[in-house]
Formats: sequence, C-alpha cells, structure tokens
Amino acid sequence: MKAQDLKGKTIAFAGSGGLDSCTITRWLTDQGVNVVCFTADLGQPDEDDVEAIRERMLQAGAVDFVLLPCREAIAEIGVDVIQAQACYEGRYWNTTGIARCVLSKAMIAAMQERGLTIFSHGATGRGNDQVRFQLITNMLAPEFEVYAPWRDESFLARFPGRTEMIDFCQEKGLSITASKDKPYSTDANLLGLTHESGMLESLTTPAQFVKPIMGCYPADAPDQAKELSIRFEKGRPVAVNGQPLDLVAVFEQVNAIGGEYGIGIGTHLVENRFVGIKSRGVYESPGVEILGTCYAYLLQLILDRRAREFYDQLSLLIAKQIYQGYWYDLATHMARQAIDCTAELATGTITISLYKGTLSFVGATDVPHILYSEENASMEGVGDYNHSDSEGLLRVFGVSARVLATSGQVKG
Repeated sequence: MKAQDLKGKTIAFAGSGGLDSCTITRWLTDQGVNVVCFTADLGQPDEDDVEAIRERMLQAGAVDFVLLPCREAIAEIGVDVIQAQACYEGRYWNTTGIARCVLSKAMIAAMQERGLTIFSHGATGRGNDQVRFQLITNMLAPEFEVYAPWRDESFLARFPGRTEMIDFCQEKGLSITASKDKPYSTDANLLGLTHESGMLESLTTPAQFVKPIMGCYPADAPDQAKELSIRFEKGRPVAVNGQPLDLVAVFEQVNAIGGEYGIGIGTHLVENRFVGIKSRGVYESPGVEILGTCYAYLLQLILDRRAREFYDQLSLLIAKQIYQGYWYDLATHMARQAIDCTAELATGTITISLYKGTLSFVGATDVPHILYSEENASMEGVGDYNHSDSEGLLRVFGVSARVLATSGQVKG
C-alpha cells in the first residue's frame, strides 16, 4: 500500500510517541490520511507518563488515541520466554520481539472492535519488526491490510534518514526526545530495552556510549554483594526474598534490584536479522537476566539427560520463532506445549549473589522434583552407588569403541 491509496481513509497506526511515530503521523495527516494512534502500556521504564504519549500523538495530527493496557500481558509472556530460555544468538532475551506479539494482538482486537482494517507501523524496511508486524497481523487477522511507510517510495524520498525526520518534527513544532546529539533509538518495555541505529551502527562506538535507563553499568554498581532469592512455583516466579508478589510486581522489583547492581546492562550483540543483514544492538534486561538465570539453575536440578537435550532444541527453536515473528504459529504452539511439561516440575527457591554485573549461584532449596542426590553424587563412601558396578557398563561401551579402532575409523 502507498500513502496515495490511503487519502481520506482511516488507518490504525502503532505509535510509541517517539521520533518515527510523530514524523509518520504528521506526514500521513498532511497527505489527507486519518490516523488513529494505538499505543500499548507495556511498562516502559523510559516513559514516566504514558498518557503524555497521547498529547504528543494528537499534537502530531492523530484523530484519536487508544491506550492499550498490556502490563499484565507482557509480564505473562515474559514468563513464557523465561521458561523456554528463549535467548537469541547469545544473551538477547527477545524482549522487543516478544513485545511486538503483545502489542499486535491487543491492537488487532481493538481495531476489530472499532471496525478498522488497515494496520500501520513505523518499522523500517531493514529491520525485524516489519516482519513481525506483518506476519502476526497476517496470522491473527488475515483480512487486514498492512501499510508500512518505510516501504513507501514517497515517504523514503522525503525522509532518507533520522536527520531529516528530526528537522521535519522541529519545523512542525512537534515535541520529540530524539536529537542529533543522541542519534540512536530506544525501544522499551517491562522486560527490557533495545538501543540501536545511529552511532551504535559503528563498531568503534562502545556499548557504554548508551546511557542506561534501567540501572547502571557494573563499574558504577555497589561495592558490596547482595543476596537475592527467587521462589518459583510450577515455572512461575511468585516471591522475591520471601515476599509474595504478583507477576508485574516481580518484574518491577527484580528490574530495580538488578539494575542497581549492573545486571544485564549494556549487553552488546551483533546479530543476524531475519532480512539477511547483520545489525548491532545494545540491550538492557536486568530483571529477565535474573529470573532467566535462576530458572536455568532450577532446570539443572530437574531435567534428566534426554529431557535436557530435547529442551535445548526447543529453546533454540522458540528463540528463533520469537525473533522472526512466528510466536503464534503451529510450530511454536507445539514447542510451548512441550516446554509446559518442564514448567510443571519447576518449583523451588533459588538464591543468588549479585555483584557488579555478575550473578552467581548461592543455593537451592525446597525443590520437590529434584533429581540431584548429594549421596549418589558424592565421591565418599556413602549412598547406593557402587563404583564396581561400572565395570560391566564400561565393558559394554568398550565393545563399540574397539570396533571403531579395528575398522580404521579412529584418526589419532
């Protein structure tokens, strides 16, 4: 779709109130398009007043503004990510990718209530978000059309880059936080922040160029370590340091504690985007890093060898599915069903120590489905494990090992 095709029509636009959102809304309005802005309250830590987004978008020309309450939804889906250990290419917890699923689903439902059928977004033609928005909309509302300004030649001709967008917004008197002195973009939600583009595209720009929002860098963290305990029940974090909390409060508390100690702050990653190019991002996700690592410690205690191998395959699959926008398809549904089997067993309390950006294991208690046995694992003369019983086992294993040698398949 092109802007010229939208003149006189009303579209639903996913806007965050940032530079891209204000630019696109004003530009489309100038083209004679009626823009209804949809913003999700995802617990953005960089937005003190979500209602302030309403003022910015209406000022930019939106005919209406819809705030979608999504804090509980982002917290729930965050638990799904943690249970699947769905990190993409290292330690990126898919915080932005999974948030697109929450936003899109809530926005599509609100659009259907209002009779709107054109879904628009400000994702660039080089990134992953355009794929996510497109695929999610196609899967959840195949009757909808999708308009992406960054794939519209007329928009690209007017705005080759962020500099032109900043100039445009300043000319129109629009209130934006972006400036030429801070030329990188930030996407935020309860689970974490993504910083990219601008000066971060240069590999000579250190991750510390970014000013942290969710905490501080490890060098600035307290000099004393802090112990922290997380209680999980059937895969869900339910208490922090023995204090029962609802799910949103759990994330808010571990975000605050983790951020104070520099956990998950300034994670650098050059990743493979779905469109086939590499991009560089700097991430913040203190709470998810804490909860995810504690959950990983718990999994070590309850999964046997075969379950562990299968789980790891599912984890890699789900991480890729989220990143590429396939959270709602059959493959992800099947994988999540299997992950749910492990979550049912994931009950226990994990205690960790936080110190200047590092997280270390302290203890595990009250784990009813634990497979680890201190007696059986001991090298001392205790427990039911008889060392001599291994003789027969090793003789069996040795048969195939010798065959490999005699058949010439072993290369020294």
